[in-house]
Amino acid sequence: MSEDSAIPAVLVHDDTDALVAAAAARFVEVVVAAQSARGSASVVLTGGGTGIGLLELVRKSPGDIDWSRLDVFWGDERFVPAGDPERNDLQAQQALLDHVPVDRSRVHPVATSDGEYPDPVEAAAEYSTAVHAHLAEHGAFDLHLLGMGGEGHVNSLFPHTDAVREQHELVVAVPNSPKPPPVRVTLTLPAVRHARHVVLVVGGAAKADAVAAALAGADPVEIPAAGATGSESTTWLLDRDAAAALP
Repeated sequence: MSEDSAIPAVLVHDDTDALVAAAAARFVEVVVAAQSARGSASVVLTGGGTGIGLLELVRKSPGDIDWSRLDVFWGDERFVPAGDPERNDLQAQQALLDHVPVDRSRVHPVATSDGEYPDPVEAAAEYSTAVHAHLAEHGAFDLHLLGMGGEGHVNSLFPHTDAVREQHELVVAVPNSPKPPPVRVTLTLPAVRHARHVVLVVGGAAKADAVAAALAGADPVEIPAAGATGSESTTWLLDRDAAAALP
């Protein structure tokens, strides 16, 4: 990582609609540029209202994305049965992936709790295999999208947990998430740092203090978002409320 790429860009938007639109535009920009440079692209998706909202906008304005040359992963997943509306992958399918000509062999969901890997530790190991295979072939993810919770969590990496302290594994199980549902599978901060471009999309006054702490260089064990950085760029897309505590 160069010194310049280590400095995050902070872009503040007037409201949630403008924030989500900017995130969707960034998604298209990164994917198209990666496909132009390397022939294919990879994205790691996030859930939540803004994460799904930006996918709906990408569906409406996909630019020059070649969907057949896109690999899709998820930053975390709720370890619940297939078809459960809590599943991030189901929400993403409904918002975007069911409506565009993706190559289904290049869409990589986390195992479900009622599937081939009913143990979350085994499901995490299986997903880690897929992640390692992709990185071995392509070197990095092109884009990792992240939302952030009011206490600073990203993916399912919550403050002061074993998952956020993980320094080696790229995917781990979370057996006792403080936010329901309690069992999850998540990419770790080392996995996030295997992305060329990391984009954090954060809205709302309840998140302002965590945004300010992360950008001030907080310990990632305290504020996990502080450890979310890309090898080429890290971009914080905020609305005015989320940016309210910045100097």
